[in-house]
Amino acid sequence: MINKQKIGLSLSGGGYRATIYHLGTFKKLKELNLLNKVDVISTNSGGSITGATYGLYEHDFETFERVIRNGVKQSVIKGVLTSWRILLTLFTFFASIVAVFYLLYTNHNWYALSLLIFVVVMMLLFQFQLLPISKLNERMYNRIFFKGKTLSALSSNIRFGINATNLETGRLFTFSNAYMGDSVYNYPDDEDKTKPIHFKAKKFPIARAVAASTAVPFVFTPVKIDKQFFSNPEDFNRVKPRLVDGGVYDNQGAHKLTQTKSAYGCNTVIISDAGNIMPFKNTYKNTLTLLIRTSDVFMNRIKNLQMVQYLYENHKTGKREIAYQSLGWNIEDSIKKFIDGVKEGTIMPHVLNHHNITEDDITSKNWKLIKQKLKLSIDYNSIIKDINTTEALEIARKVSTNLIPLKDNQIDALVKHASVLTEIQVKLYCVSLFK
Repeated sequence: MINKQKIGLSLSGGGYRATIYHLGTFKKLKELNLLNKVDVISTNSGGSITGATYGLYEHDFETFERVIRNGVKQSVIKGVLTSWRILLTLFTFFASIVAVFYLLYTNHNWYALSLLIFVVVMMLLFQFQLLPISKLNERMYNRIFFKGKTLSALSSNIRFGINATNLETGRLFTFSNAYMGDSVYNYPDDEDKTKPIHFKAKKFPIARAVAASTAVPFVFTPVKIDKQFFSNPEDFNRVKPRLVDGGVYDNQGAHKLTQTKSAYGCNTVIISDAGNIMPFKNTYKNTLTLLIRTSDVFMNRIKNLQMVQYLYENHKTGKREIAYQSLGWNIEDSIKKFIDGVKEGTIMPHVLNHHNITEDDITSKNWKLIKQKLKLSIDYNSIIKDINTTEALEIARKVSTNLIPLKDNQIDALVKHASVLTEIQVKLYCVSLFK
C-alpha cells in the first residue's frame, strides 16, 4: 500500500508460459521496490503457479525464483500420462477394443456389441473417475512446487486470490489464505431463505487449488470440493462445486481487483498478461480441436472486452491507475499507445500532470513534444537497454500454453520481455507509486 492506496497485481493464465512470464513481472517490481507494497495478488491458471509459489516464499525471493525456474523445466504432462492410473486405464480400454474386434470374427460376435456398449457407457458415466487428470495434476504440482503445503501457509501479508471457474454457478470460485468460496454461495439470492455456504480453507491443499485454477476444459477433469472442507457438512448435499480453469471466466485475473465492493478491490492495478496474439488457424481435423478453438475464441473475446474496460473506459468508471502489459505487445508501441490515449481523452489528468504534459501541448497537438516528455519522465532510453533481440522475442512468443518443460533461452526471453514492459507501463500509468 502506498499513500493509503491498495495495490493489486493480477497474473493471467497461459500454462508454463504464463508461470515464467510473470516471474519477469515480479523481478521488475522487486527491483523498483514495489513488490513489498502489493496488497492483493489475483491469479488464474498458469499465473496461479507463480502467485501461490510466491505466497510460500515471500521473504525469500531467491528461493522463489529458483523454484519457479526449476519447476518449469519439469513436465507435469509427462508425470500425469505415465502414472500407473492412466496407463492401467488406457491399457484396459485398448485391450477391450482389441477384444471387440477379435469377437467380431468368432461365433460369439454378439459379445462384441455388448462389450463395445459396456466400454462406451463406462467412459461416458465414469470418465472423470477412470481418468482423474486433475488429481494427478495436483500430485505433480505438489512434487514440483508446493510440497504438500495448505492455504494457511500462504503469506498473511498479502491477500491472495487463486481463481477457478465454478461450473455450477457460472462465477469465480476463489481460494485465499484463510478463505475459499463463491459469491453465489456467500450471498444467496434474496428469495433464497437458506443460509450462506462457507468452506474451511486453512487445511485445503494449495496444489489442489492451483489444479482447479489450471483445469483447462476438454483436457483436465473438474475439481470437486470434498465434504471435509464444508464448514457445515450438511451443505455438501446442497451444492456441488465443479471447478475448471479460472481463465474461462476471467483470464487476466483482474476481475476481482476492479470490483469496488470486493475485499480484493484495489485503487492501483498492475496486470501481467502472458497472452499472445491469437494465431490464425483454418484446419480442424476433429471435434476436440474444434472445441478447443471455440473455447479460445470465447476466452479471447472476454479478454478484449476486459481490455476495453481496463484501458479505454477506466477514466469514466473505475478511475483507477491501471498498468496493463502483455506478451503480445511490442515494447516500442508503449509510448505510442499512451499518446493515442491522450488523443482520445482516456488518460486521467493527474497522470498527465505527473508527466508534465500540459493542456497547451494537447490542444496544439504537439505529439512530438509529448513523446519526448514521456520518454524523459520514465527514463525510457535506460529501460530499453535490456530489451530482447528480435530473435529472442520470437522465441518467447512461440512458447505454447501447456505444461511441458521450457528451455533456458525460452525462460530468459519471457522473463526479459515481461520485465521491460512492466517497468514502462507501471511508470507510464501508475504514477502515484513514484511520488
